[in-house]
Amino acid sequence: MTREMIHRIRNVGIVAHIDAGKTTTTERILYFTGKTHKIGEVHDGQAVMDFMKQEQDRGITISSAAITCDWQDHQINIIDTPGHIDFTLEVERSLRILDGIAMVFCAVGGVEPQSETVWHQADRYKVPRIAFVNKMDRQGADLFQTAQMMDEMLSANPVLFQIPIGEEAEFRGVVDLVNMKAVTFKDFKRTIEEIPVDMRDMAEEWHQKLIEKLADYDDNLMEKFLDEKFITPADIKAAARNAVTRLSITPVFCGSAFKNVGVRLLLDAIVDYLPSPIDRGSVSGFDVNDSEKTVIRRPAADRPFSALAFKIINDSYVGQQTFIRVYSGKLESGSYIYNTTKQKRERIGRIMRIHANKRQDVDALKAGDIGALIGLKFTTTGDTLSDEGNQILLENIHYPETVLDMKIKPSNLKDRDRLSMALNRLALEDPSFKTHFDQETEETVISGMGELHLDIIVDRLKTEQKLDVEVGEPAVAFRETITREVRHDHKLRKQTGGKGQFAHIVFRLEPNEGNGIEFVEHVKGGNIPRDYIPAVEKGFRATVQEGLMADYPMVDVKFVLIDGSYHEVDSSEMAFRIATAQALKQIIHKAGPQLLEPVMKIEIGTPDEYMGDIIGDLNRRRGKVVNMRRFRKGSQKINGFVPLMEAFGYSSTLRTISSGRANYSMEFAHYSPLPKDLEEKVVTEQKQKKAS
Repeated sequence: MTREMIHRIRNVGIVAHIDAGKTTTTERILYFTGKTHKIGEVHDGQAVMDFMKQEQDRGITISSAAITCDWQDHQINIIDTPGHIDFTLEVERSLRILDGIAMVFCAVGGVEPQSETVWHQADRYKVPRIAFVNKMDRQGADLFQTAQMMDEMLSANPVLFQIPIGEEAEFRGVVDLVNMKAVTFKDFKRTIEEIPVDMRDMAEEWHQKLIEKLADYDDNLMEKFLDEKFITPADIKAAARNAVTRLSITPVFCGSAFKNVGVRLLLDAIVDYLPSPIDRGSVSGFDVNDSEKTVIRRPAADRPFSALAFKIINDSYVGQQTFIRVYSGKLESGSYIYNTTKQKRERIGRIMRIHANKRQDVDALKAGDIGALIGLKFTTTGDTLSDEGNQILLENIHYPETVLDMKIKPSNLKDRDRLSMALNRLALEDPSFKTHFDQETEETVISGMGELHLDIIVDRLKTEQKLDVEVGEPAVAFRETITREVRHDHKLRKQTGGKGQFAHIVFRLEPNEGNGIEFVEHVKGGNIPRDYIPAVEKGFRATVQEGLMADYPMVDVKFVLIDGSYHEVDSSEMAFRIATAQALKQIIHKAGPQLLEPVMKIEIGTPDEYMGDIIGDLNRRRGKVVNMRRFRKGSQKINGFVPLMEAFGYSSTLRTISSGRANYSMEFAHYSPLPKDLEEKVVTEQKQKKAS
């Protein structure tokens, strides 16, 4: 693959708040690029990109879907992502490997909660973006207000590249501010003509604003602007492309995907303004033998191979599919690669390009490509794949915290092993879903991002695995931590003749806010042999995972091993592991143990007349209102926080309070200390459950 061919690749995600029209936009893209010959609709369950039964039943996207299409001699690899916050990991892992995103906003709702979440996720991975303001034909649609919200709420530095022709139901096209032409649409026909007389002054004003804004980021454009020379559309496009790649601006386009208005212009914008893999530049990672040393890979087919596994799907026909993004080099079917993360050699069986739920065998993947590999045994989400002789370790993917637990069991006890295997497969596909077996209560517990997330998991067990299961009520996933530093000297001694058990450790337990679970050793002089120190770490990590206060996993705790001693005959790895667990259970009460509860960020849209009742109800739920803002005449948005344990059943309560006219969305924000009276109640209930 030549450099010019890589220049013609666009790896693009379509992302947005739920119901902003992502999948509808993607379906139109597939139609206009000739990928499909019939437009699939979300509302009738026929969308190509929503191929899972659960997606078709609910009319929402659950799993990100990949497809490749062509436009203007460019290859566009598109990933359509979910909008519901319960599936935020699908967006996270897609953003990790994309070169650009088309952010879809609803022209009526503007910047909504999930829009903010996705925007900040894209900030984390420094992904260039353009914006498509959809649903311009709806009542209350306002492109200019949406752009203002993007500026105020996202610091997006939005720049209008189009303005609408007609408003709401009369919306019929756009003025292209780059080429200064009017583009109108009727059914599938597109007409390019001169700007209507009554819009010429407005169009000229916004054209000048566009040039002035771009001139701030391009010396050539600035020079022409100051010298009052003619500025061509090519000048504008070159300046805009560079500014987008450097994350300086967000070009804003508009249309109505459902009415087929503006989608082809959005495709033009993807080609014109979003970067190719070469524009994004070299990818950097770490040397596997020296984490301080940076390794660079240039996006070229003649460089050493490097790729990131970002998604896994278990398919009943071909087995496990591992989706990868290739950053450098070339990969051929039947060859061997090295999993740098796991330090394992893998053989490639087949290589495929994925078109939603269809597959096409290909001979190779090259720098810039996205595809799926068949036959990998050890690779999981976030693993780096590379040449064994030229290893690199790429940045992993950020995984969100689970906030809800649910007990699950098979209706027929004979299916226990089948259930366990099915849950493990689902956890492999979706790292934001976790499962564990409680040895004391002999119960299987599944954990997820929200009620819908767990509901989908249970539905997939029933429909895909044909398992009949029984589930308990969703329960809040509390966490434990400590508030005080404590030092302890502990000795395990069981010596009654013959080989006994001996382990001696001196350690310090510290709060470690924001830094997770950490193990550090400062043992000097060989007081504890090096072979036994990993056993101390294993004992520490296993014990805090089980919890010390109320059987909830611990977070933000640091264990510093200071000193100790051993016995030449009676010491063993097992002895040091047991000693660590015993010591932690002995001293936990001295470390100021504390229960943490998940707190959700909430946004409520409501007519003015219900504001007082809604805020009063939030206060009763231990909620906190942060701000209120008007988003249309007679209606306001309330932003705040509410503990998850107080938010169960909130949808029905809000519906009752507002006569069905208010709506809300929630997402996980952070863990916060549980009030003491509630903490005592939760701990007591856990002890009673354990005793029974």
